[in-house]
Amino acid sequence: MSVLNKAYRDDIFEVRHLVDEEHEGIRLDQFIQLYLDSFSREMIKKKIKDKEITIVDRPGIHKPSTILHHKDEVIIRFHKTSFEDEYWRGEKLVLQMSPEIVFEDKELIVISKPPFMSTHPAGRHVFNCATVFFEMKYEQTIHSLHRIDRETSGILMLGKNPKIANEMMANFEQDDVKKCYLFISKANELYNGSMEFIANERMSSPGEGLKRVFVEHYPEHSNEGKHARTYYFILEKCGDYVIGIACPQTGRQHQIRVHALAHGIPLIGDKMYLGSYEMFQRFKDQVASQEDHDLMELPRHALHAIALKIPYKQEKEKIFITHIPADLKAWILQKTDLNIENLEEKIKATITKYYHS
Repeated sequence: MSVLNKAYRDDIFEVRHLVDEEHEGIRLDQFIQLYLDSFSREMIKKKIKDKEITIVDRPGIHKPSTILHHKDEVIIRFHKTSFEDEYWRGEKLVLQMSPEIVFEDKELIVISKPPFMSTHPAGRHVFNCATVFFEMKYEQTIHSLHRIDRETSGILMLGKNPKIANEMMANFEQDDVKKCYLFISKANELYNGSMEFIANERMSSPGEGLKRVFVEHYPEHSNEGKHARTYYFILEKCGDYVIGIACPQTGRQHQIRVHALAHGIPLIGDKMYLGSYEMFQRFKDQVASQEDHDLMELPRHALHAIALKIPYKQEKEKIFITHIPADLKAWILQKTDLNIENLEEKIKATITKYYHS
């Protein structure tokens, strides 16, 4: 499906889709499911009934079974609702809605994305998004060059025009980008105490339906899954907690989190891998128990994209780096005796060494 245009006004977001030739004869609800893959069939039916999904210049009542034709235009409307709210221990979180700008010129925006901000509109998350923030600010289309998970904070690159977007995305596709992530974990009996190690466990998502989001790991020489590699550098050990830098060499889904789990240092706040798929669903459905919250310790997984190295223009390489985010800093100050300035220096030294190795 082709997106013709997107528009925001007040608390309404509209997306206009063109029905491509390959979708000739498809039902309206099936067509919408291609775009809203996280919406259930009942949710899509309700949006059609409520006239939040309409076919341009098609008279009469639109039904889920209405047949679409090549070059039809379909408008999907989203009203800002409580769907995008986040809760912790029964209370609504106050989210940071304005990202910090790390670098900006005429073509590129590099931000430190706050936790719970999506990279771009997807599913039920269409307002608190990085591209949306800058599209409303600059009144132009903003292109996402890569993405990081909604709960993950940190370095995110956005393009101001299609040309720079294509150029920079090629760097990601050709593995010319080196990323570093700050993480906080709680060690268990599988952790062997290593201060540096390489995780090579293979990965795949064998589940179907909603369970496809859960990633399994397999031994390095297994025939199952796909190759994955992550470098880990442990900076601090504080009782059962470890703080470190993870540098993924491949780009598998949930790679840092799954490799951390495999080596006995699952990330705090990670509902899926410190917890379980069932716990992840309880948080998603807002029915998580007091024990679930106590185990997680944080409203989101403790992962922050702290640095990124990439070729840019005439420069052979450019390094973008950001600071420890406010929520992780607050946790560190509350749970440990570490000096934040000293930790920041360790982080920078580790990143510099890795980028020049």
